[in-house]
Amino acid sequence: MTSLAARTIAALRTEHDDLAAAVAAFTPAQIEGPSGASNWTVAEVLSHLGSGAEINLAVLRGATGEAEAPGPGFNQSVWDRWNALTPEAQATGAIESNATLVAAFEALTPEQHDKLTINLGFLPQPIPLASFAAMRLTEVVHHDWDVRVAADPTAALADAPAALLAEHLAGGLSFFLGFIAKTDAVTTPAVIEISTTPYRIVLNDGAHFTTDETPATATFEGPLEAAMRLLVGRLTPPHTPTAVKVTGNITLDDLRAVFPGF
Repeated sequence: MTSLAARTIAALRTEHDDLAAAVAAFTPAQIEGPSGASNWTVAEVLSHLGSGAEINLAVLRGATGEAEAPGPGFNQSVWDRWNALTPEAQATGAIESNATLVAAFEALTPEQHDKLTINLGFLPQPIPLASFAAMRLTEVVHHDWDVRVAADPTAALADAPAALLAEHLAGGLSFFLGFIAKTDAVTTPAVIEISTTPYRIVLNDGAHFTTDETPATATFEGPLEAAMRLLVGRLTPPHTPTAVKVTGNITLDDLRAVFPGF
């Protein structure tokens, strides 16, 4: 049976190849134009992905012992260098940087898939490789959408990565919503079941994504990919499928306020 780490790394490869193909078809004007991320151009989204790939690669190499772990100020130095690039260089550099990171993930052994842990520095303990790769997948999947939606307003996440992200959010990335949710935007606790899936969004003293069969107080009707985009602020009215509807003790606009995105 293929491990969760292996499936996540395979998804990173697919997302990279799709992103590279999308960017290759963009004109210079589109590269410098608006993206699906508020206040960022397509080039700025790609710069973020490229710098993130470089930082993730340094962390990964530090964890495997291939290099020293990055020290204080490393991240900022990477961001400063990428921010100084031209839009064209940000776009081409992002694809190259991400390709290098994906190749490094693919070079890991099955034993490393099972045993390697990564110390991110801001969590209580190191996390498994699968969760580290999933954090990168979360970033790539949604910023890939930011890029693609600039050319196609109807763009959606593919079913396979959306399902994989949900699996991670209900497992090793269970802490993720606690970092990004603004639960003070609502005053009433809610348990939102995502129709036709085993998943629920729980809003009480924090925010959780779970498969626990907690009694639901509301229902999110629509594709799972739309629910995944909701959690990162990418389910704005212009990009919400007509099938999406929220019923119960919370509204879709309430949920958009809880998850404003990044």
